[in-house]
Amino acid sequence: MIWDFIQNEVLGMQWLNFLIGNLLSSLGMDVDSRLGGSVHFFIYDVMKITVLLCLLILMISYIQSYFPPERSKKIMGRFHGIWANMIAALLGTVTPFCSCSSIPLFIGFTSAGLPLGVTFSFLISSPMVDLGSLVLLMSIFGTKIAAAYVVVGLVIAVIGGTLIEKLHMEPYVEEFIRNASAVDIESPTLSQRERWVYAKDQVVSTFKKVFPYILVGVGIGALIHNWIPKSWVEAVLGSNNPFGVVLATVLGVPMYADIFGTIPVAEALLYKGAQLGTILAFMMAVTTLSLPSMIMLRKAVKPKLLALFIAICTFGIILVGYLFNIFHFLLI
Repeated sequence: MIWDFIQNEVLGMQWLNFLIGNLLSSLGMDVDSRLGGSVHFFIYDVMKITVLLCLLILMISYIQSYFPPERSKKIMGRFHGIWANMIAALLGTVTPFCSCSSIPLFIGFTSAGLPLGVTFSFLISSPMVDLGSLVLLMSIFGTKIAAAYVVVGLVIAVIGGTLIEKLHMEPYVEEFIRNASAVDIESPTLSQRERWVYAKDQVVSTFKKVFPYILVGVGIGALIHNWIPKSWVEAVLGSNNPFGVVLATVLGVPMYADIFGTIPVAEALLYKGAQLGTILAFMMAVTTLSLPSMIMLRKAVKPKLLALFIAICTFGIILVGYLFNIFHFLLI
């Protein structure tokens, strides 16, 4: 009962949903109509995600203050083989919230001489899996689905980085990165006050970047939730379409959003009858393989390595999507 309370009232903020519904009704709006339901969905999800986002960024940024790039590089440099890939993937969970923010760190780690496979494990996990996505997923989909999403994201990151390492793709990194001289600069020791100031600044800067995507994501979610017929979603992304996972992955690539803007869309799709694995494949594709991110990454690596990265991630995402569709009954 305690966990249900945390799940529904603390993370899910059902009290806020009820409050907004009553407020809109008192203003004369029918929240059961399409328009009223869309307004209700939009206001509730924007407020819920905004509150959770700011609290999560504050906490994660405080933790991140203990892992500046120099320290992260030293930590990853102590490990070898698959253990190094695992540590890099785990470090990705406490670093930037989108792939375009992760790529500069990836370039810095690669220039510093860390193994290429290790840096790619970091690059995959950083936008796909973070502590913020875990909590937000828990607030909407429940603990089992959230935990499973994080685990499979880390597995894709470790396997993808290990495979790139085994194929010895170092010659396909652009020359200016391979020839860059790494300079070790000791990070100053921060006081507790400085860590909280850093965390607060991260909240402001990240929120400014992320909030437009939240508005777009929640707007699309409200449209799907109240205006798109359930039969349409089931026909395209439901169990009757064996290519739903592939389609969701392909649709996710041209988009650019972080996990916070993608979750409202996923929530609406699940409500309309889309399969769980199909939804998770869409989320992973948006956060990991967005077109702007691939354009940025192309500046750092040559086409052959970029194509391999895309192929590994795409195959892993599609495989995970089908596995979730097969075993979804264990999670719901």
